[in-house]
Amino acid sequence: MTQSSTSRLRFLSLVGALGLTGLLSACSSDPTLYTLAPLSGVSQAGGPAVVEVRTPVVSARLDRDTIVKASEDYQTKLASGSSWSEALPDMLGHTLMTDLAQRLPGTTVFAQDDAVTTTPAAYVELTIRNFEADSVGHALVTGMLSVHPAGKMIGPVMTTPVVWQSSEPVVSSTAKLTAALSQGVASIADQAAAKLRVLPQPLKN
Repeated sequence: MTQSSTSRLRFLSLVGALGLTGLLSACSSDPTLYTLAPLSGVSQAGGPAVVEVRTPVVSARLDRDTIVKASEDYQTKLASGSSWSEALPDMLGHTLMTDLAQRLPGTTVFAQDDAVTTTPAAYVELTIRNFEADSVGHALVTGMLSVHPAGKMIGPVMTTPVVWQSSEPVVSSTAKLTAALSQGVASIADQAAAKLRVLPQPLKN
């Protein structure tokens, strides 16, 4: 083997090693983790003694390792390198639970699967279809909300639509998007609290 061939082989080996090092570094880098934050609202008495927040049903499009940043031009765009700190349905449920507990000071509120021994008098159920920025960059939260007694009722359980949008664009920053989405959850808590305060009593067996 000539000296030039040996030098070229060493160069290619070095390039390969550097490329592998960069690849391993990229694979081992930790994502930035984001968490929804409970936000205070109007605190008023009333409502059932005990309320259970069922784990929300979240669209499979949103329930993934990387945060969904926006929906635009028929595409779901991800926030590269950014993840939720826990499974999105669980985090939504616990954030909504904390928001509700603040708004209903006389009510014990807990999340589904929490280690509690009390029996709920009412349930809060939530389905989330949008939880990202829209095509113009505003945070958008849509879905369906159901609040109903734990016992038998007259008629079917009714659900109401949830539509919330931030007043300002937030898509430029994942932190701003997370803060805005937290406001969206707080708005849902306001709706749920209002419904819980006027909830009819369940029928006795």
